[in-house]
Amino acid sequence: MSEKNGDAPAKPDVEALRAEIKQTRADLGETVQALAAKADVKARAKDQVEQTKQRVKAQAVEATHRVREAAVHAGERVREAAEKTGHLAAEKTSQVADQAADRVHVDPVTGTDVAINGRRLPVPLLVAGVAALVGIILVVRGSRR
Repeated sequence: MSEKNGDAPAKPDVEALRAEIKQTRADLGETVQALAAKADVKARAKDQVEQTKQRVKAQAVEATHRVREAAVHAGERVREAAEKTGHLAAEKTSQVADQAADRVHVDPVTGTDVAINGRRLPVPLLVAGVAALVGIILVVRGSRR
């Protein structure tokens, strides 16, 4: 058989061939760029370092936020505990003062001696004790502020 007798395949169009070559070159260029990027260890390492920096910064911001919240809550709990302690101290002081008032008797004749539970105490000693008690109360209340 001769070639002229059978159906010969159509010759491809020159423009189509050129377009196909152009597309192949573009694909090949992209492939080469991708391979070059993978082979560039220094650039990949820099990218990974940058990503790690960003991740660490985000974690630091989050941790700082959590610590600040915990500090605020702890401060509130300390303030509440101090107020409660101050109120309890004031109540106890009032109770002790009431009990002491029931047990203290001033000598009506001299006015200088005080009897507590039947024992005589000089007034200056009693004044010193009351001053110490008032000082303690002021210190406790001052530390709450």
